Amino acid sequence: MRPLTTARRVLPALLAATLLAGGVLAGQTATAEPAAAGAITCNVGKLKADARKERDHAAKLRNLGATKEAGKAVAKAEALEKRARQCADADSTSRPPFGR
Repeated sequence: MRPLTTARRVLPALLAATLLAGGVLAGQTATAEPAAAGAITCNVGKLKADARKERDHAAKLRNLGATKEAGKAVAKAEALEKRARQCADADSTSRPPFGR
């Protein structure tokens, strides 16, 4: 192939890729907001309360004989409790940014 034909194919593709990447990055930086230092990112008490409600709901379902649905409710409660533990651990072990 001749060099001119190659350049005619490669340069527009390279330009298009650059513009797309720049648009994605520019859009990403404009919409992304940094988390404030020391800000609470999740409500641990609410997560634990929701988990308790799910466990109570699972107990009702189990008493009614709906074991599959009760198992799903228990799994949801365990996921909520796990998320609450993760949030509590993150809040207790996070350090302030360097220089503050």
